[in-house]
Amino acid sequence: MSLHVDRRGRGRDPVLLHGWALHGETWGPWLEELASHARLHVVDLPGHGLSPRPDGAAKLTDLANAVARCVPADASLLGWSLGGMVALEIARLRGAQVPRLVLVATTPRFVADDSWPHGMPATLLADFAGRLRDDYDRTVQNFLALQTRGDERALETFRALRRALARRPAPAVEALDAGLEILRRADLRAEVGAIASPTLVISGEQDRLTPPAAGEWLAAAMPDARHRLIRGAAHAPFLSHAHEVLDELRRFLAGPDTHVALEVRA
Repeated sequence: MSLHVDRRGRGRDPVLLHGWALHGETWGPWLEELASHARLHVVDLPGHGLSPRPDGAAKLTDLANAVARCVPADASLLGWSLGGMVALEIARLRGAQVPRLVLVATTPRFVADDSWPHGMPATLLADFAGRLRDDYDRTVQNFLALQTRGDERALETFRALRRALARRPAPAVEALDAGLEILRRADLRAEVGAIASPTLVISGEQDRLTPPAAGEWLAAAMPDARHRLIRGAAHAPFLSHAHEVLDELRRFLAGPDTHVALEVRA
């Protein structure tokens, strides 16, 4: 499967992986600022945006392999939500080849259960899955609203997500179904301790989908990771609190032994 990858800028190679139901343009206007300092590989996940529908891409490893075939082997990875889980899986598969890993609103397990209280109720995810085919538009709009709930800039962020979604074709329903099933089943808790890449985990203080405690757990479980809480933000802090996230990203990617040095202007 050949995915759509928007390549822009010069330098070495961060790969950006978006969340469920969206596409690469979701990252917002700061893509241009990043591209003035690095060569970005902005991916549309299978069945999203301009990428073709998945053919058997029913597992997290399938998504990871599809992305890995389309981007440089020694690229740093920046993933958000479902894209963060894909980034974790690529890092697990590639090992030391991944120089840096940035995980925004990412969790090792999306759904809560008796052993994992830091997730989304399984009943809520099942409700999204059940409504998806009957009322696609309302289901996706409700999901966008849930991503911004509690954010101190909720309305502005919701509108930014909705505008971004409209810039590219609607995702394939089959891809959305597969993504929800991955979110329901994937559990990386036993694997993340083996991912040694230097890692920055960014959480929104008000995130209802991937609570900050999930990010704290993830950073504590990985050998070389640190956690940054963005106060007042929900599930899309790179939009609602762009300058804070970019500042963290600049400092992290400009650290020693990395391929990328960014100087982000306010």
